[in-house]
Amino acid sequence: MYNQVVMDHFKNPRNVGVIEDADGVGEVGNPLCGDMMTIYLKVDEDEKIADIKFQTFGCGSAIAVSSMLTELAKGKKIAEAREITNKDVAEALEGLPKNKLHCSNLGADALHMAIQNYEDKKAGVTREPEERQEKHEHGDGETCYCPYCDVELGEAAEFCEACQRDLTEEH
Repeated sequence: MYNQVVMDHFKNPRNVGVIEDADGVGEVGNPLCGDMMTIYLKVDEDEKIADIKFQTFGCGSAIAVSSMLTELAKGKKIAEAREITNKDVAEALEGLPKNKLHCSNLGADALHMAIQNYEDKKAGVTREPEERQEKHEHGDGETCYCPYCDVELGEAAEFCEACQRDLTEEH
């Protein structure tokens, strides 16, 4: 089910922890699967991510995504790190099972929120925390699968007949 890259980042996660005096913090969660992810950034005077750490409560895929995300972002300028997508993270992990692809969304979202938090602090802007909406995207002609049981779904499915789960938040 999981490839060697995912297993390595799950068993030996990189950059785990908290940065107490972080320049930016991003926290996301998925109420459907229970995953919670927090990303902490330390940015140097050249706008490069000098340090990045994560705390994740979730499945092996969520931990692997967090670990790989930190590896992809570390040392990059803020503008470059902002361009990291969920697809980049999944590709760097050499793929995730279809029912775990939502974990890569959490990673990219947490990074983008940490960057936004850093930029807001720098500009003196205070924002109310936004409620995160789970994204479910696929292109025309791509098959959609249940995030719980991996059964193929119709385009507008709101309920999985196979596992009897409500998909209105996911689909």
